[in-house]
Order: sequence, then structure tokens, then C-alpha cells
Amino acid sequence: MTTPNPSDAGAGEVVAAPFPEPPAVPISPWGYGKPQLGERIFRRLAEGSGLLIVLLIAAIGGFLAWRALPALARDKENFFTYGGNWVTTDTSAMHFGILDLLHVTVFVSLFALVLAMPVALGVAIYITQYATRRTAALFSYLVDLLAAVPSIIYGVWGLHVLAPELRPVAAWLNAHLGNCFLFATGNASLAGGGTVFTAGIVLAVMILPIITAVTREVFVQTPQGQIEAALALGATRWEVVKTTVLPFGRSGFLSGAILGLGRALGETMALLIILRGTQEAFGWSLFDGGSTFATKIAATATEFDNQYKAGAYVAAGLVLFGLTFVVNALARSAVAGTRAGRSRA
Repeated sequence: MTTPNPSDAGAGEVVAAPFPEPPAVPISPWGYGKPQLGERIFRRLAEGSGLLIVLLIAAIGGFLAWRALPALARDKENFFTYGGNWVTTDTSAMHFGILDLLHVTVFVSLFALVLAMPVALGVAIYITQYATRRTAALFSYLVDLLAAVPSIIYGVWGLHVLAPELRPVAAWLNAHLGNCFLFATGNASLAGGGTVFTAGIVLAVMILPIITAVTREVFVQTPQGQIEAALALGATRWEVVKTTVLPFGRSGFLSGAILGLGRALGETMALLIILRGTQEAFGWSLFDGGSTFATKIAATATEFDNQYKAGAYVAAGLVLFGLTFVVNALARSAVAGTRAGRSRA
């Protein structure tokens, strides 16, 4: 806006008139100006919801620790390094520890993760990059439908349907790769089929929908401009996937894998049905049996009539509770590192 300067009469010069200074207004976290009532209410509700979640998690951990401490005080073994028989009959001198439970839980979960990750990655790539729209919708529906099957159905199917079909494969691996500790075992444990080998395959099927769904949603968000630029430069479809889709979705794939690992660590009914099919103790072989944290607690629920017996299993549950926190922390660190590297690139 311009106006003649009255102090310079006769010059006919036009100068810019200064605009008045805007009044000072307080700056809120939502932007300039005082936040409206609805914004303040929403902010308080959001803060309260986040605080409620933290308090609930702390309350669960505190309750588990409170119930576990009396039993730990009567434990005559080192709770973290003892892996022998779980003896809680005499509550004045109990013998229990989590070493074997930790080994079986981590072993079967990692085995399932190794089986599920490549399949989930391939399915996600096919659905988002190769399949037609109708085929992609059908495949997505079928994969997501696997998550709706109850755990007990997976357990019955794994022990009575899958295990007999896997027995020749297990026998071949045991006969030809028996020198490797992963496949070394006696034929007695192969007969029943309730082994870590069967449990890991069933668990891989159970966590496959989680990993696939997360990976698929991230791959879909790959910038279309990058894909079209790669195609314009003459790249094949696989080169497009390798140079644009995979680097962009690496953090999502890793997040889905860790989420699936957390699901595998806490699985109960399916593993309880399968691993109870053999009495072989766990010895770092795929054809051994054993108990995870969750299956041990579920199988001995009848002992919860005594606070000290129950406290021993609550202590195991507390370790599993902490283990899930460690897994989630590692996942967030890995995803943050991947995003930081991608932004620098």
C-alpha cells in the first residue's frame, strides 16, 4: 500500500506507509493464538490417555513383582541360572529357575521368525508390486484370515496333521545332518512329532500375517515418483523393488518382524499342545521338546492354590514381561537407526 508523503509537498513522491504492529498474542503449542476450548480438552485427554497406559504397565509389573518376591525368597537355587526340575512341592525349600524356559522360548521363537520373515517379505512384494488389484485384494484377505484362526486350532492341526507329514523330513534331517547339534536327537522324539521343529513351523504360520500386514502397508507407501523414475530409466520390476521399495520399507519390515517375535514369545495354547507330545528334554536340537514361559505357566495352573507355588510361576511371568520390553526396545532402536541412515542418504 502506498500514499503521498504529506511532509514532502511539491515533490510528488510516493512512499510506502508503514503497517501497524500486530498486537502481541501468546503462542500456544498448537500454533499462534490462544488455543480454543476444544483443543485444550483434546490435549488433556491425549495426555491422560498416555499417562493411563504408563500407569497400567507399571501397575502390572508392580503386581507381578509383589506376588513373586515371597516365592523367590524361598527359592534355594539361582532363579536366573538354574535349569533343573521345577520343584515347588515343599514351599519352605523350593527349587526353580528359568534358564531352560528361556532357552526354549527364545529358540523356538527365533526359529519361527527365520521361517516366517522370507515368506512374509515375498508375499508383501508380490501383493504390492506384481499382483493385479483383484489378485492383491484376494491374497491380502487370505493372509489376514490366518490371524483369525484360534491358537488351539493351530495346536491341534500342528500335532495331529502337520507332525505326521513332517516326520519323514525330520527323519531325513536327523539321518543326514545328525552331526550338527541342531538336528541331533534320538528317534524316540521323532515318533510323536511334538518337537520344537513342528512347533516352530506352526508358530511361523501364526506370525506370518502380522509381519506380512505391516510390511505390505509400508511398501504401499513407497513414493510413486521414485518408482516411475526408476522405470523411466529402464529398470526392470525387480530392480525397482531392489532400489526403491526395499530401501524405503526396510524399517517397516523390521518392525513387523519384531512385532511377530513378540507374538511368538507369548504364544501359549498352540505350543502347549504340540510340545506336550514328547517327554524329551530340550538339548538345543530342533527335534527336542521342552517348555516355554507361557506353556509352563499354563500347564501348571492347578498349583495356583498356594501363594508360594503360584509366586514361582508369577516370577517366570515377570521375566517374560520384561523380555517383551527388551524386544520392543530393540525394535524401536533398530527402526530409528534405519530411518536415520535413510535420511542421511
